Amino acid sequence: MTRKTYSTDLSDSEWAILAPLIPAAKSGGHPRTTDMREVCNAIYYHLKTGCQWDMLPGDFPASSTVYSYYRKWHKQGIWQELNHTLRNQVREKMGRSVQPTAIAADTQSVKTTEKRGKCTDLMAVS
Repeated sequence: MTRKTYSTDLSDSEWAILAPLIPAAKSGGHPRTTDMREVCNAIYYHLKTGCQWDMLPGDFPASSTVYSYYRKWHKQGIWQELNHTLRNQVREKMGRSVQPTAIAADTQSVKTTEKRGKCTDLMAVS
């Protein structure tokens, strides 16, 4: 059965970059049966759409499986490494330095008014 494609799905070239970074299954255990590309696709779908984990479309792996991998990879820094690797590849392809040379900071001005407390000194009016 072929599943619906989503705009957040990894391209073949993106997957070729990320696949070697996915940790191997634990040795000595049950062989991995989950498609890691589909797990990544589901995570990117979740991050882009903001849907709840249990609201992932049914054609992705089970949401509990996807969430479990995301949490584990996030805690181990693997998810950050995956994203940095993709970002670096995109920047290189665009002819830019891998490391940004400038940063843009967005600031917001907040108008404040002085709060005046109750005056304890009463001036005698003459």
